[in-house]
Amino acid sequence: MRLTTKSRYGTKLLLDIALHSEDGPVRVCDISRRQGISVKYLEKLIRTLKNGGYIESKRGPRGGHLIAMPLDAISVGAIVRILEGEHPLAICGDDDPHAGDESCLTRRIWMEAGRAMFEKLDSITFAQLVEEARKCTKTHCCLRDAPARRNA
Repeated sequence: MRLTTKSRYGTKLLLDIALHSEDGPVRVCDISRRQGISVKYLEKLIRTLKNGGYIESKRGPRGGHLIAMPLDAISVGAIVRILEGEHPLAICGDDDPHAGDESCLTRRIWMEAGRAMFEKLDSITFAQLVEEARKCTKTHCCLRDAPARRNA
């Protein structure tokens, strides 16, 4: 069971903005450098999160992105839903003759697993993640700057 890069990178994106926006909007190129995610992919995620009301953008020379609502009002589950949909776990394939059939045993298993996953993700807010990240030291923090890429 694995979420796509949309959820993983979207969570990193929001957390990066939350951690670096004290002095104003955060530029996408800075997020890209710190997180090791391409600008193009970040822009795609930003569009979705902006449409969902989670990010606001400021234009101009001092422009960038800010979190649009209180961090304690944003759960990881909400971000996964907006980026992946309500059922990100495989349910039944389109080629399955029982796809969509409520009696399909595997469908019920994946639906229950999805509910359990979202129950956990809904209990984690970005305020909690920011607090945890600020306690983190640079030597063991997963949000430290990505290593510079070498040209081959």
